[in-house]
Amino acid sequence: MNVFKLIEENGLNLHGDIEHFAELIRQEEREKVAAWMMARGYATGHGDTIEDLLVELEWQVRESEREACAKVCEDRERANLYGVKECAAAIRARGNT
Repeated sequence: MNVFKLIEENGLNLHGDIEHFAELIRQEEREKVAAWMMARGYATGHGDTIEDLLVELEWQVRESEREACAKVCEDRERANLYGVKECAAAIRARGNT
């Protein structure tokens, strides 16, 4: 959506409604970020702002990476390889600190 369409659709004028107009732009940008996240399988949480969404995304990416690392440890488990399960548990526990 372009700026002029937002102005027209909401009956705004830039002289008296600038704060309202700025909020419409913020909402549109937030919706773009939320749509990007959802299209890639990420939850948006309670993201009221773009910053909230990015904090949520960062947490989910870190959690996903921890789980991927732990899975690598588990996938390499062998009877003669000591400490693999402990390694996987320690990686997952990092998310709790």
